[in-house]
Amino acid sequence: MEAKERAPNNRTLTLTDKERAALLPRLVTQEMACAGVNLTDRTLQGDVFTLLTYVPDGFADLIIIDPPYNLTRNFNGMQFTARTEARYEAYVESWLPLVCKKLSDTGSLYLCGDWKCTATLQRALEKELTILNRITWQREKGRGASANWKNGMEDIWFAVKNPKQYYFNVEAVKLKRRVLAPYTENGKPKDWESSAAGKFRLTYPSNFWDDISIPFWSMPENTDHPTQKSEKLYAKLILASSKPGDLVFDPFLGSGTASVVAKKLGRHYCGIELNTEYCLWAEKRLQMAEADKSIQGYSGGVFWERNTTQAQKENVL
Repeated sequence: MEAKERAPNNRTLTLTDKERAALLPRLVTQEMACAGVNLTDRTLQGDVFTLLTYVPDGFADLIIIDPPYNLTRNFNGMQFTARTEARYEAYVESWLPLVCKKLSDTGSLYLCGDWKCTATLQRALEKELTILNRITWQREKGRGASANWKNGMEDIWFAVKNPKQYYFNVEAVKLKRRVLAPYTENGKPKDWESSAAGKFRLTYPSNFWDDISIPFWSMPENTDHPTQKSEKLYAKLILASSKPGDLVFDPFLGSGTASVVAKKLGRHYCGIELNTEYCLWAEKRLQMAEADKSIQGYSGGVFWERNTTQAQKENVL
């Protein structure tokens, strides 16, 4: 495979042929799954419909799904073509019920989408689970449009199997924000703290997230996957809706973000991905996570506003 020419400070993940040969045996194939190999903490390479038959029902405590949106995209030589809304809805309904069966009785599921397909995803999901909320997160970057509004948002649907019994830890996903209006009460800070780095307030999260950075070339988590989600984004989902030791499942694993973040945060993981190269990227990232468990934008047990520097974090903590 011909390597791209990259700038010296470009940290985008790459693989050598030697690394590919070493990582390939780590993947679980259909034949291995059929033989009953343990699927926990593994990357399954192959067709999602086939491999789902080997994943036990109730297998996962948390499921994160980032399926192909209704857009024409090239995924490393595998083309996904935009289709009519009716055909896309049929596509979603061909796999979503199968995936939902893999959720434990007290589990949670998050389903990602954009403005064009989010209504379709909502309709399909509410047939299977109870939807509790819709998270909207700001993409921060994207191409402008001359005859329309720039698309700068995406959605994540939050659903559970049992609305009376599911895990949610809001304390684990608080956000550290700069204080613009530092009110005081009896001369003391009111709900904020001061440090050499500035004034910050610890806040509870809402369902609108404006602190997410899309992975880019200077970030070690970055890959050439065209629709990669950030580790910080998935860290919020995993910390809020799973406990240490729980299992996180992603049936459209891509370059491995869900598995990598689960590993960094002390959870078990399993992912399915059709593209072999993406599976190998995931495995290399999982190897890297053994030595480096940091997540950009998350430190000291809190999430930080976008563009908050490491020096500020260290001074505040």
